[in-house]
Amino acid sequence: MTDTLSPDVLVIGGGPGGYVAAIRAAQLGFSTVCVEMDRTLGGTCVNVGCIPSKALLSSSEHFEFARLHAADHGIDYQGVSFDLARMMKRKDDVVAQNTKGVEFLFKKNKVTWAKGFGTLRAGNVVEVKGGDGSVTTYTPRHVILATGSVPVELPFLKFDEERIVSNIGALKLHDVPQHLIVIGGGVIGLELGSVWRRLGAKVTMIEFMPTILPGNDDDITKEATRIFKKQGMEIHTGTKVTGGRRDGDQVVIEVEENGQPATFTADCVLVSIGRKPALYGVDAAALGLELGARGEIKVDDTMRTNLPNVYAIGDAVGGKLLAHKAEEEGVIAAEVIAGRKVHMHYHNMPGVVYTWPEVATCGLTEAEAKARGRPYGVGKFPFSANGRARSMAETTGFVKFIVDANTDEILGCHMIGANVSDLLSEVVLAMEYRGTAEDIGVTVHSHPTLSEVVKEAALAALGRAVHI
Repeated sequence: MTDTLSPDVLVIGGGPGGYVAAIRAAQLGFSTVCVEMDRTLGGTCVNVGCIPSKALLSSSEHFEFARLHAADHGIDYQGVSFDLARMMKRKDDVVAQNTKGVEFLFKKNKVTWAKGFGTLRAGNVVEVKGGDGSVTTYTPRHVILATGSVPVELPFLKFDEERIVSNIGALKLHDVPQHLIVIGGGVIGLELGSVWRRLGAKVTMIEFMPTILPGNDDDITKEATRIFKKQGMEIHTGTKVTGGRRDGDQVVIEVEENGQPATFTADCVLVSIGRKPALYGVDAAALGLELGARGEIKVDDTMRTNLPNVYAIGDAVGGKLLAHKAEEEGVIAAEVIAGRKVHMHYHNMPGVVYTWPEVATCGLTEAEAKARGRPYGVGKFPFSANGRARSMAETTGFVKFIVDANTDEILGCHMIGANVSDLLSEVVLAMEYRGTAEDIGVTVHSHPTLSEVVKEAALAALGRAVHI
């Protein structure tokens, strides 16, 4: 049986970009449908990405604290152990709470969840095939494509999600690997590598670029490398993976390091070399939809594609593959449909790595400022000089500002240390309003708090840090 419905807005994809776009469209008074083929809403982020990885990061951090650091606080544990099955169940419960939360928000905002696989046809017709084989046809006034992305495979190491895993398999391992090889020294590799290292795995990281966290400020990558090596992670940068194969319960990885061939063997390999747009249900060639060089959907700063009344957001449009970026793009698309004069910009887009210590960044690196020929100054302040950090025994890391040498405008900020994912927000707000280091430096910060490190780094950019 085929039904035909005509909502104002139809969103294909229920991830962070898609569900936020749908909710915002509904708030603006549009009848809204969101098509999602998975059993739950939330997309990669909520189901097999941001949320479950943070749950495991938190659990493994607690274990490592109890095992290695609690004694420094006068707390002695005897025979500290963990139950991986319970840890995984807690992770699954956290995911369920979030997916049910999105479903509740749909009901609250009167967004219709069309459960099934959505296919965009010519003329902005969308066919949704349900699990029972039934097809519902929609003729919406506006379509928002939020189809997300998928992990990139190596041609000689196809995912089996048992021994050769993507982020999906790495979040569902039934046992702690004896040896985990992580191919790719970016955010996903470092976060999931940290989880399994804390739980007892030997972790070897292989990164093709000269540093881990490529693209970050040089001071950050140097400090991160030092810290993660000290924690026990074996890191090989400037190393190219040339081959690999599964051999029973082992995986053999062939590399070229410093011009010399080498071989690594492990019982599990996580491949985290990037993600690519997943245009589920979107035949770009047949539709005449314009794509970029990497297969991403091309959009303007209002999230419009080249097709009339078709918008695209999130990982499907490329750029930095961040959930909060997708959310903001979803809001922009909905508001543009409503006729509001808004546009998307990316120059103050924050990024966070949820290792411990955390890494949080926004804006230009020092190398980027130098490459642009822009006169700049640097302000830097260590956590080791902060009273609150000392009381927490979390003195590793620093906050670094890049500021315009003439106007003092904040061009970039780079942090590594305890809770910097939360500390970055005030800097992003300041940058959004083209604030200066002085604006942050003269703002009263509560004492004793870690936020004082941000204040002192801002003052350091002015040459007047007090506590160092």
